[in-house]
Amino acid sequence: MHLPPSPIQRGTAGQATAQAVRSALARATPAALVGGTAVSIVDEVHSFYGDFPEVLAGLAVITFILLARAFRSLLLPLKAVLCNLISVGAAYGVLVLVWQKGYGSQAIWGLPATGAITAWIPLFVFAFLYGLSMDYEVFLLARMREEYDRTGSTTEAVVTGAGRTGRLITSAALILFLAMAALASAPFTFLKVFATGVGAGILLDATVVRSLLVPALVSLFGRWNWWMPVWAAKILRVQPSPAHREMHDTVPSQPPGSSAGTGPVLSKRGPGWWCRHDEYDSACTIESD
Repeated sequence: MHLPPSPIQRGTAGQATAQAVRSALARATPAALVGGTAVSIVDEVHSFYGDFPEVLAGLAVITFILLARAFRSLLLPLKAVLCNLISVGAAYGVLVLVWQKGYGSQAIWGLPATGAITAWIPLFVFAFLYGLSMDYEVFLLARMREEYDRTGSTTEAVVTGAGRTGRLITSAALILFLAMAALASAPFTFLKVFATGVGAGILLDATVVRSLLVPALVSLFGRWNWWMPVWAAKILRVQPSPAHREMHDTVPSQPPGSSAGTGPVLSKRGPGWWCRHDEYDSACTIESD
């Protein structure tokens, strides 16, 4: 049985009709097959996304394990996976708004709303964005982890990590965004849609997610960012990382036996160790709790 082509077959209603006809004919005797535009779209979507939840879950688990080993933390990998999914979800929202609904496609490219997104585009956008945003996340969190190991301060880690990697992430995102903008000038609509999704996702990830959301969450969670319990460390074969209680980077109180305003001061430099230095001297003597 063949369903003749018609514009409605490409929409949700057409696909629902094709599935209903296929289900009805599956119980018929003798057996019959269904063909046509709507049925081919149903089969294409199923081939792309039939196992996508399992693939997504497996990718998230593998990413979590690798990042947990790299950062010696349970919270940072979880936050990284969730932030990546937020970036991908935001890109999907832009695709729907600009192309499926038509808010921007007419103004920018002079094209009407498509009414639907080509089946392969969300999958390819996910693959590109998840990998790129994970690169940015690793750059940022690796620098924060190094700074925390050096100073023992989450605040110092966030400030230094974001400051040292911000230009790198922004520059890389800008280059890729301009590349996608050039691709969006191609004469084919499907390339415009794909470039819109990747370009918008990169821009939102580098500005909103990596520059605002990630530093804010790391600051909010404080010492729990760096927590790796003993049982998890044994499983992952890494050194455990206890959640040390943090103090301010510079401690205003003077060492025992010295009067206020005179003598050396103590500055926090790591979990359990301090730097004793003069007010006008950068050199210090290391002391432990």
